[in-house]
Amino acid sequence: MTDRELTEKVIGCAIEVHRVLGPGLLESTYQHCLAHELSLHGILFDVEAVLPVDYKGKKLDCGYRLDLVMYDRLIVELKAVDEVTGLHRAQLMTYLKLAKIEVGLLINFNVTRLVDGVCRIRV
Repeated sequence: MTDRELTEKVIGCAIEVHRVLGPGLLESTYQHCLAHELSLHGILFDVEAVLPVDYKGKKLDCGYRLDLVMYDRLIVELKAVDEVTGLHRAQLMTYLKLAKIEVGLLINFNVTRLVDGVCRIRV
């Protein structure tokens, strides 16, 4: 499966979660439901994956947790906020850099139409 096919499948699963639940819930609710939806579609993932910081050759656990990671190729950062900001995008870009993964999805569930809450980032 290509990165594009994977991101499309994940976005499709997120759209289904949003269609059923709508906006206005906690980020953790969307995370659990999206994880269940991904499982239903046979997509392998890790939840709350630890992301250490490599500092001068030493891996340090600085408390970073990735919402979802698929096949060590895609990071999905979930939000349930009024507006996605540059800080949210920078956060995902930093996670991608630290994890040495090229593609990420920033998905904000607090929107009327989920398509308006999806941002694909490639570094």
